[in-house]
Amino acid sequence: MYNFAQKLTAEFLGTFALVFFGAGAICVDWYPHATNALGPLGIALVYGLTMAIMVSALGHISGGHFNPAITIGFWVTKRLNSVDTVSYWAVQLAGAIAAAFLLKALIPDDTWRAVALGTPKFAHEFTRLSAMMLEGGTTFFLVLTVFATTLDERSVAFRPVAGFAIGLSLGLGSLIAGPFTGGALNPARAFGPALASSHWQNHGIYWVGPLAGGFLAGFLYDSLFLKKA
Repeated sequence: MYNFAQKLTAEFLGTFALVFFGAGAICVDWYPHATNALGPLGIALVYGLTMAIMVSALGHISGGHFNPAITIGFWVTKRLNSVDTVSYWAVQLAGAIAAAFLLKALIPDDTWRAVALGTPKFAHEFTRLSAMMLEGGTTFFLVLTVFATTLDERSVAFRPVAGFAIGLSLGLGSLIAGPFTGGALNPARAFGPALASSHWQNHGIYWVGPLAGGFLAGFLYDSLFLKKA
């Protein structure tokens, strides 16, 4: 049994990795000597693989949230109390901030400035409401996958591949949403680079959308599939 400090450390490290590799991949894609080296598919693959690896490595310690939108799903279903939820959010944001500032220190200025250090942005053709709904919808299926593969006692056969399934869900959501909204699906993933690059345009979208999606997914899965008649 792990103590709470160990759980918070795991959440810090997992979120750090998500931002470091996820935002880092966007910077790599824009690096002048490797332009379009990854593309949307490569960026989504990096993001999803990082989540899969971190959930597999640290999920047994903290639950492997690394995302306030996943944590809110655990809060609404009373699997985390309010104090623990706020603590998880605090270390998730701290991990995201630390990763973003490390990237800023390592990557050439011209490169990270061109993409605001990987801060998600939505396409000009999109409205704020559309962007919010797309972020919320893709996050909904991410959190639904988390509940289905890690909490449902009837999915024991799937638990060994939970990390892969969760990572695949994140990668798929990022691939679809990426060209339109930046595909964050995670308020911490948006917050760290935004703080480090001072890019706050339309930032609220990346809180309201994913948190609403995570809240709804947790509530629905718990109510429909986990509650005993």
